[in-house]
Amino acid sequence: MTGYVRNMSAVKPSELEVLATIHSSMGRRILGIGSLYVLSLSVIYVAISQPPALGWQLFLLVLGGVSIWISEKMRRATGNVLELNHLELRDTSGVVIARIEDMVSVDRGAFAFKPSNGFLIRLRAGAERTWQPGMWWRFGTCVGVGGMTPGPQTKFMAETILAMITKRDLDLLKDD
Repeated sequence: MTGYVRNMSAVKPSELEVLATIHSSMGRRILGIGSLYVLSLSVIYVAISQPPALGWQLFLLVLGGVSIWISEKMRRATGNVLELNHLELRDTSGVVIARIEDMVSVDRGAFAFKPSNGFLIRLRAGAERTWQPGMWWRFGTCVGVGGMTPGPQTKFMAETILAMITKRDLDLLKDD
């Protein structure tokens, strides 16, 4: 799905109209990314200033490096905005997260395996695994949206997607 290219001459301008957006809230972004950077630097500091046995020191240095990598990945991911139009859910970097035609259901329930303040989309077929910390992830036939996102924005987008899926399925039933 990442390399998905569409024949733009066949797309109507009204289909590209953005129906809903989700952006990360600045407070959560500062708290989440800041906490990860503090953890990273603290672990590296401990490994250097009070070196334990060589094996543990290497473990702490690797843990600190991985934490810095995740922090940077989260900073970049939460800088994007998720956009929903009549054709797809995408982010502002151009990555198509899921096409509406591939969506089967939306789950916002308390026991759904979903991100905080988010929702889960089930797809007809599996797609490439991707993780954008704090915003969304895709694993097999599941897409999780949420994390550092405001609840009202994700709720509105989930309900909009659910309405689009329902309308599509009803139209298919009428055609049969």
